[in-house]
Amino acid sequence: MSDSPLRRDFLVRSSLLSVACALPLSSRSQAATSTTQVSFTPEIERWVRMIERTEQSQLLEKLAEGIRDGQLNYQQLLSSLFLAGIRNVQPRPNVGFKFHAVLVVNSAHLASMACPDSERWLPLLWAADNFKTSQRRDVEEGDWTMPAVDDSQLPASHAAEAEFRKAMDAWDEQAADASIAAWSRTASQSELFDAMANYGSRDLRDIGHKAIYVANGFRTLEAMSWEFAEPILRSLTYALLCRNRDPNPSQSDLAADQPIRRNRERIAKVRDGWMFGKADARATDQLIASLHQTNPEEAGAMVFDMLQSGVSPQSIWDGMFVSATELLMRQPGIVALHAVTTTNAIAYCYRRVHSDALRLQLLLQNASFLGMFCERVRSGTNRSDRVSELLIASEPQDLPSQRDAAIAEILQSMGTDNDRSARLLHSLVENEPDAASEFIHRARQMVFLKGTDSHDYKFSSAIMEDYFNISPDFRSRYLAMSLYKLNSPAQRDTPLLPRLKSCLGIA
Repeated sequence: MSDSPLRRDFLVRSSLLSVACALPLSSRSQAATSTTQVSFTPEIERWVRMIERTEQSQLLEKLAEGIRDGQLNYQQLLSSLFLAGIRNVQPRPNVGFKFHAVLVVNSAHLASMACPDSERWLPLLWAADNFKTSQRRDVEEGDWTMPAVDDSQLPASHAAEAEFRKAMDAWDEQAADASIAAWSRTASQSELFDAMANYGSRDLRDIGHKAIYVANGFRTLEAMSWEFAEPILRSLTYALLCRNRDPNPSQSDLAADQPIRRNRERIAKVRDGWMFGKADARATDQLIASLHQTNPEEAGAMVFDMLQSGVSPQSIWDGMFVSATELLMRQPGIVALHAVTTTNAIAYCYRRVHSDALRLQLLLQNASFLGMFCERVRSGTNRSDRVSELLIASEPQDLPSQRDAAIAEILQSMGTDNDRSARLLHSLVENEPDAASEFIHRARQMVFLKGTDSHDYKFSSAIMEDYFNISPDFRSRYLAMSLYKLNSPAQRDTPLLPRLKSCLGIA
């Protein structure tokens, strides 16, 4: 979007809805007498307050009533839900846990877009109920609320970008909050996205949720309206500065910050034309085989060497996507799941940013992050034989000749014998690549029928998006390995499903 005077005027007017305060982001209990919360345009503020103030046991029914009466449309519900999250849920002590109420909204939106029309509302209503659980937890932890902006404390518009970068480099929360509020009123979307992608990829604290918030936050914002950029970018900035209990990283040499320092040294040495290397499936296979034995330093160096030797970035991404899902086969747990969702987020940022140097940083950082994830998986019990069994299953498995029947058999084994389902799915997609779309469609249905956790939505959205971003030679392996964390027919329906269907009159 261009930086037009009309747009700047509109953003400034909308920002004036906030009542001034002179406090950094803080808890309501600490600032009750002097802080006014950030507020939104009247037509959205109405619904945000309703979501905030309605009891969890009544919220779905009230939202459904607004939908049926035509008072609440899809974009309004999406916007109100996301804004309720960023105003009420603090990304502390981690950018995760209760903050998944914010992180999951884009994934619920993507699931909604893939639903039949009759079930379009189900994922967002599920996310609304999930928000109430996070809101309750936030109250228990201090009842934080995002305060309004004090315009008198903001830097001048011409200095806002420099002040923002200075504050982020110094891990200064108060200065960063003021400067992003000012900069968001004049900057273009592309400028802001590049800046956030830079800081979202500088460390792996919070198991990848910083990069995930950058990707999902901007995607949700674009499905809403850019008028809400300021509070959303303030929330994102606050999240990116989370350092857990670490000392100030700008004044320390912590393990979490070493990969970005080494990778920035590599960026300065990369060959010209690194983006235009040759596709090399053999190099991809070598990367997949090697990543699981590396540490973060070795992983970054390995990818740098591949670029220097002329390997295409696409071949490297293929290797990283498949390596992430291999972790699921080795140890189907929360660490491997986040290797997948983090790679999804950073790959999205890689495709979207405008700076070649930043694109290279994202590529190298993702390699280092995978090295960290692999270290964590190696430290626990894992089964590498699952991977070997899948890869040596080169002959077609015994599947029904009819595609629908073959997919039904794969689904039937999911959740009870995932090793068998993975082999069957790998064989089916190898021999009938078009069958993948049908399997993905069925897998999406399982999410909103069986999903009970934010990770169900985040993970499935990542898999179903990145399948089509991988080179065809590696897609079947990627999809088959993802099966270890996808929802299956063997699971019970989500307990919320009958209530959701009743609210919307779905049989």
